[in-house]
Amino acid sequence: MKKTPLVIVSAPSGAGKSSFCRRAVEEFSILSEAVSYTTRAMRPGEQEGDPYHHVTKEEFLRLRSEDYFIEWAEVYGNFYGTPKVQVEQAKNDGKVLITDVDVQGAFSFKKLYPQGTYIFILPPSVDELRRRLEKRDQGKTGNLEQRLQAAHKEIQLAVEFDFQIVNDDFDKAFAQFKKIIEDVIKNV
Repeated sequence: MKKTPLVIVSAPSGAGKSSFCRRAVEEFSILSEAVSYTTRAMRPGEQEGDPYHHVTKEEFLRLRSEDYFIEWAEVYGNFYGTPKVQVEQAKNDGKVLITDVDVQGAFSFKKLYPQGTYIFILPPSVDELRRRLEKRDQGKTGNLEQRLQAAHKEIQLAVEFDFQIVNDDFDKAFAQFKKIIEDVIKNV
């Protein structure tokens, strides 16, 4: 069975999934990164459309009611969703769509696109994940323990993915990730 030209990357918050996708898009011109919608406030260094389309909760709920999203989730009080149109647009452009989503979102994708390639990024340990989240969020989010509890559950679901990569050394882990992407591209 031929793979769908779609790469879904999932991981607990702070494990590095966005960094893997961003670097892959820089290295492979055939990749098209999905831009999800969110109701979360912009973080420093973000702008509209990079890495998210930021919308109000009301706008998000309107789009959701119109069946605009392949998957959507409420995560830590904010909504996130991936628009269907981006999958079709990438396919029409001869591109491979790559996106990072939470585990729930990955399973929603898998229902619609079972022949996609599903990759789970694991932190080297929960202690290291805690350190990364503390460094990134600098105490501003107030939901660190909630994220770590969710991470324990998500990590147990890693076996449901086609590939698991431990992000203990980014360059080493990215080399494994890159090999998977090369194999996907070869089969397009």
